Parts: sequence; structure tokens; C-alpha cells
Amino acid sequence: MNAISVRHTRPEDIPALIAMQAEVYPDIPPWSQRKLREQLDVFPQGQIVAETADGLVGCASSLIVQWDDWAESHSWKEITGAGTFDSHNPNGRTLYGAEVFVDPRVKGRGIGHLLYEGRRTLCRAMNLKRIIACGRLPGYRPHSADMSPEFYAQKVVWGDFGDPVLSFQLKEGFSYCGVIEDYLPEDIASCGHASLIVWLNPDYRPDLPTTIPEEIAL
Repeated sequence: MNAISVRHTRPEDIPALIAMQAEVYPDIPPWSQRKLREQLDVFPQGQIVAETADGLVGCASSLIVQWDDWAESHSWKEITGAGTFDSHNPNGRTLYGAEVFVDPRVKGRGIGHLLYEGRRTLCRAMNLKRIIACGRLPGYRPHSADMSPEFYAQKVVWGDFGDPVLSFQLKEGFSYCGVIEDYLPEDIASCGHASLIVWLNPDYRPDLPTTIPEEIAL
């Protein structure tokens, strides 16, 4: 098997990322080349990919936000500037996970873990307080007639259900905080809803500012 490495995203990766995203999420429109270029222009340090000798196999995109501005309620479109990341705030204390996806042909090789570990490396390197994300709930739709998304997510936390995304995030050390309804209306499998999760940086120094080095070793 080819070794898997994680690095920062480059402009030449964009066509392959769009193709992979369309394959992973056939019911959700993929990002455009323009939006991916804007993400790299705004916050290149926050965009990472996983690759093997055969090419890209995964992606994780992030921005920094002032969480108090978004904590009560938000949609994916609002907090990411509709994918442009123009809401990025380099003075914030929260790394916000905007997107993660893995090539379905190579699932089961720990690529998701490597991408999440890459985000934790970013969080530590920039002295950010936490990582927050809103994860899909792709196992919810079959239960949507019988229970609320909140109760479904609680049952995943309790171990009664296994959800492809939330169960993985819990194993990655994230804490479940609740459900954001109508987060991504195009997400049919999740009925538009998402679970709000957080990972707290154990190395965070509140007495030091957020720093964004030009290069971060992943």
C-alpha cells in the first residue's frame, strides 16, 4: 500500500479536489475553482490535503473565527461566506472546520484521522483555543419520521446508533454540543441538520495572541 502524507493544499490541487468532492457528495454541488482559490488566498495555512503516490485522497478546509459571533446559530453558508472564507478573522481564537472529505475508494486507511490530526497541529501551532465544526448526520434520514435530529444525535453519543460522521468525530476526541438545524439544506441524508462538536486545545495559552506562521509543519 502507498504511504499517506498530509500537506498544505496547493493551487494545482484544485481540479482534483473538485472531482473528488463531487464523487463524495453527489447530491451537493461541489466548490468552484474560484471559491477554492479564494480559500487559499484568504487562509492558505488552514487548507490541507492527504495524498499518496497515486494522488490526492482527502481534504480538510478550515478558517479562523470569533466564535461568539456565530455560537447561537448559523448556517454553513453564513459562517464560511458561502465558501469564500471572507468571514475568516485572524484575530479569532477558534479554528472552524468547514469541510472534510475522503476518497471513498480508499476509506478505512485512517485518512480521516490524519486530516483531523493535521487540524489539531494547526490549532496548536497558531495558539488557538479550540476546533469547532458542524458535522453531517448522514444516518439521520431513516429515523427522521420517528425522532428529532437532537434525539438522534444523543442516541449516537449514547452508543445506541452508529453514525458514519458523528461516531467517527467522537472517537477523534471531539465533544458533542448539540444540533444546528438547517445548517446545510442541500444535505438530503442529514435532512439539512448538523451536529455541533468541539475539541479543546490542551496547549492553549490565553496569555499569548493567536499567531499564524507562514509555514506550519504537518
